[in-house]
Amino acid sequence: MAGDDGHRETWDAFRELVNMTPSALEKWLATDDSRAAGEHKSGSESTGHASGRAIVDILRKKKADLSDADYAHMRKVTGYIRRHLAQRPSGDVRDSRWRHSLMNWGHDPLADG
Repeated sequence: MAGDDGHRETWDAFRELVNMTPSALEKWLATDDSRAAGEHKSGSESTGHASGRAIVDILRKKKADLSDADYAHMRKVTGYIRRHLAQRPSGDVRDSRWRHSLMNWGHDPLADG
């Protein structure tokens, strides 16, 4: 399962794009800015916030313990991050909803340099 080529590609892309540590992501997810970012359906937790919690779990697992569902979520995460990086707004993004949403998905665009 974890040794096939598709999983290897998924792992590599996920590790490249998710640039927050589990503890940093967990700390971020506890903030009001994190809870406010992203799409909320009928007052519930945003999709990105829920994804962030799953990402923390994935990051804390040993690679050999990752399930097919974990790999499916990792593919969803990398797709989201790539799409949203391409939509970077102009100007200072430090305190933007765009950055906050990406951080819910485990990627801090300001950490890239």
